[in-house]
Amino acid sequence: MADNASEAKVSNETKISSFKAKQSMPYDFKVKYAHVRAWEFYNECGKRGLDCYVSVGGLDSITLFYFLKSIGIHVPAVSVSSLEDISIQKIHRELGVISLRPALRDDGTRWTKQKLLQEFGFPVLSKEIARKIELLQNPTANNATVRHAIMTGETGAYGGYQKNSRMKLAKKWLEKFGGMENETEGVNYQTAPFKVSAKCCYYLKEKPCSDWAKEHNSVPYLGLMASEGGRREKALMLNGCNYFGKDTIRSAPFAIFKRQDLLQLALDLQVPVPEIYGRIEKDSDGNLFTTGEQRTGCSMCGFGIQLEKRPHRFDRLRERNPKEWDYWMNRCCIDDEGNAFGWGKVLDYLDIGWRDIPDKK
Repeated sequence: MADNASEAKVSNETKISSFKAKQSMPYDFKVKYAHVRAWEFYNECGKRGLDCYVSVGGLDSITLFYFLKSIGIHVPAVSVSSLEDISIQKIHRELGVISLRPALRDDGTRWTKQKLLQEFGFPVLSKEIARKIELLQNPTANNATVRHAIMTGETGAYGGYQKNSRMKLAKKWLEKFGGMENETEGVNYQTAPFKVSAKCCYYLKEKPCSDWAKEHNSVPYLGLMASEGGRREKALMLNGCNYFGKDTIRSAPFAIFKRQDLLQLALDLQVPVPEIYGRIEKDSDGNLFTTGEQRTGCSMCGFGIQLEKRPHRFDRLRERNPKEWDYWMNRCCIDDEGNAFGWGKVLDYLDIGWRDIPDKK
């Protein structure tokens, strides 16, 4: 068993080293590499009797759609467009993107951003952290062992009796969200005055796209790049651009791209840039950037907000759409006493400013 684990570790290290070497290659190499990988995926899917589609959201995946067409791969684009900024929705309509609706609730109505926040909680910090906090806030006999691991890092038998596993929540977040376990673990942490959840992506986007894919016997091209970091970085490094797993089949032709590569390709292909991004320009050092938003997503998402300097995403939403900002910050949810609240309460608790209007930098 030890030898197998050691061999697997060496294999993973080799894969990551090879991937990083490709990330360092010139732009032209990466575009050719993406071309080869995209066609490999398309041809293999054909052999397996599978169709393909592009999962489209913001600029990265719009560029992927244009890239695939430019190399002769003509597949439909699919999106839950209503989650995107209005300028992105406009581009989706122009491109003929197939627009899906959020998943159905048990009562037959569709999930909305507001309903998810009210019922499950706020998507904050990161998906991984939010999932752990959600478990702490919803204790059951069945998740007791996992909650103990989140609090202490001790995994027990199911995790090989580790003492300091990655399951443990960082101390600064335990202090804010670990209060539900004070009596059980003999600690004295705070209890947040709001719920936290990572379920929004599943019900609003992942499930609708998955259901469409199953109905159409289709698998996705995704505009993911390992350089974006997060949980996807290591998965892309280990699994590469094309992945044919037991439960997941996907292609990420841009996996080895960096932001500069993506923006250069968007320029080369004359990709329409949604208004929310502004324009693609070069700074004094010759680096490409977008004059508006660098990244986009759902207007009620708080993943990564703690890492942003002001003006952060909610500040910029205030500038673009004051009415929408007021709704999400102050009155998208109702507490147990019948009082309206929103992201403002969450940001106050995390000591993140939002009430004042910061100076532009």
